[in-house]
Amino acid sequence: MKKNKGVVTLLVTVLVIAVLGFVAIWGVGTEKAGSAAGIRQGLDLAGGVSITYQVVGEENPSAEDMADTIYKLQQRVQGYSTEAQVYQEGSDRINIEIPGVSDANTILADLGRPGALYFIAQTDADGNRNYTYTGSGATGYSLNRTIEELQADGSIVLEGTDVEAADGGSASDELGNSQFVVDLVFTGEGTTKFAEATTKAFAARESIGIYYDGDFISVPNVQAALTDGRAQISGMASFEEAERLASQIRIGGLKLELEELRSNVVGAQLGEEAVRTSLLAALIGLVIIALFMIIVYRIPGFASVLALIIYTCLIVICLNIFELTLTLPGIAGIILSIGMAVDANVIIFARIREEITAGKTVRNAIDTGFQKALSAIVDGNVTTLIAALVLGIKGSGTVKGFAYTLGLGIVLSMFTALFVTRWILRALFAVGLKDVKFYGTNKEKATVRFLGKKNIFFACSIAVIVLGFVFMGVNGASSGRVLNYSLDFVGGTSTNVTFNEDMDLAAIDADVVPVFSGVTGDGAVQVQKVAGSNEVIFKTRELNLTEREQLNSALVEKFGVNEELITAETISSTISSEMKSDAVVAVIIATICMLIYIWFRFKDIRFAASSVAALVHDVLVVLAFYAVAKVSVGSTFIACMLTIVGYSINATIVIFDRIRENLGSMQKKDSLEELVNRSISQTLSRSIFTSLTTFVMVAALYVLGVTSIKEFALPLMVGIVCGTYSSVCITGALWYVLRTKINKKA
Repeated sequence: MKKNKGVVTLLVTVLVIAVLGFVAIWGVGTEKAGSAAGIRQGLDLAGGVSITYQVVGEENPSAEDMADTIYKLQQRVQGYSTEAQVYQEGSDRINIEIPGVSDANTILADLGRPGALYFIAQTDADGNRNYTYTGSGATGYSLNRTIEELQADGSIVLEGTDVEAADGGSASDELGNSQFVVDLVFTGEGTTKFAEATTKAFAARESIGIYYDGDFISVPNVQAALTDGRAQISGMASFEEAERLASQIRIGGLKLELEELRSNVVGAQLGEEAVRTSLLAALIGLVIIALFMIIVYRIPGFASVLALIIYTCLIVICLNIFELTLTLPGIAGIILSIGMAVDANVIIFARIREEITAGKTVRNAIDTGFQKALSAIVDGNVTTLIAALVLGIKGSGTVKGFAYTLGLGIVLSMFTALFVTRWILRALFAVGLKDVKFYGTNKEKATVRFLGKKNIFFACSIAVIVLGFVFMGVNGASSGRVLNYSLDFVGGTSTNVTFNEDMDLAAIDADVVPVFSGVTGDGAVQVQKVAGSNEVIFKTRELNLTEREQLNSALVEKFGVNEELITAETISSTISSEMKSDAVVAVIIATICMLIYIWFRFKDIRFAASSVAALVHDVLVVLAFYAVAKVSVGSTFIACMLTIVGYSINATIVIFDRIRENLGSMQKKDSLEELVNRSISQTLSRSIFTSLTTFVMVAALYVLGVTSIKEFALPLMVGIVCGTYSSVCITGALWYVLRTKINKKA
């Protein structure tokens, strides 16, 4: 790159930063598109709509039917936000909380009343018509007999529970013309029923009407016997009409019929103070990282800071573009991704210094450094991206939202590190910053004999993991729970209190929450304000009758509230058993996919096995910390563990990439043990510096954050330290043991 081009490049960089910064801070147009203020926020940051439904027609619905209905509703409301929550209240009510929405009526109109859905044959066994065209209603059809008659004579061929999936979309007809359709997928039992019904209806040239909540919503003609468990309804005038029909069919597939009991707009659970301190923590962390990179890496560090600013602005803008919901775990995920974005730059700059130390010119060292760092950056990020993709596809709720944010961060960090940083660094070189002193060299360092202490490392890791299981056993024996599960996992009590005056969240946190904590003995109290009233919702661990009475007395005595305006209901966990199983299955699949990728890239399954073993090690160590420190295990627990998985695998890949490179140039006189020690030592500065920058970001969150943020940041810091330890002290040694003890010739 010539000097003139370098000047132009730097000017363009400044212009790009200015434009992106303006968009990220102030946005574009009257709607401020692209700005940080326009990002969708979760219930914890911005509140949303809370809707309570009650079961109709069944006094004591079964736990199985309630759980099934909750899970299906969770899948449905994820269309509004991956962070939406659905949980049971009392014995026959279901609560839905959707973040980032301020109009409950809009949600109610879109979500509809979850009523009963039936597929009805046009004629019964005797040839009598079950419905006729009357010219009224959405489809112009009406029933001739009641549902109970129809159920008795078998005219109802399927019910909503026989439908597994319903999606609106578009398809091409036989002439190639585009049309709007609804695609249906039936359950195993539904497939059999639908095959029999369509075979009969097709032979008689009849239709099968879809009856929902008292009206026909569609009466499609049967054009073939459908036996594969799939069907397609055509004839919709627009995509919106197709999606509305699909939505009604999905809701009608619930096992229980529900009706709206109440709806409220609720405020943020954490409040403005939590958001403000989180943003301040991010800013402080960014400034510290920027200073660190410039001091340690000089001109390359300055280039990375400019790229990091671009990365941060792009994250904000892309969160707007893709309409992702930002929650507390999401903020932490972004902060962590900033640390990982720095990681790629650290790998590159370390390589550049190695090349300069080896005698290459600065220009050649820059090009070679980027080239040699490419495999480690790509492999490390691709393995994490694989995990994000699997979690996004197979996970649900918070897991899915976390995966989207993580995937976005990975793609943008690779782009800025491999292209933007290189672009800026070459421009700085072109304008005259060519002296070696601006880039630095490596001092001669002795190889650390890590493998000589491998038995000590293995023993320490096993001891910590065993200690964790011991504490889990002790916790289980004393309290019945191996970990300190919050109401997100085990449910609790929701207490609604109407105060005599409007209280802001800061005052509630300072004055009221301690009253609840004093009764429960637990600091984990979730708070939500109901908009337009003095009502506040407090969610705690489950309270017994004595504790409820004690709490009521304390609230009356201290705040003068009317005891009749204090209500309490038992609520289920917001993380259902199905969501837990979805998360476990997603993690297992992601781990297998990462193992296969590493095996493929490194051509040695022992690299893959060692990586996964280190990953499991880090998860178990952090789990031990949760057990020993009794940190609250809530919705952020899953995000914390997933973050550690991504961080751990990324750090390990860097070391394995260097081992692979050194194996390619290994001499016969070299010992394998020395090669592994040398590889770990060569990447040691990267391991320390990346961990340090990431740790600083999370530590700033811990120091400045509110209680719930601290409970998320603390285990994450432990995970970062543990991930560094396992990468440096465990993975290389484990690979060496597998290499020398298993199939030595491989």
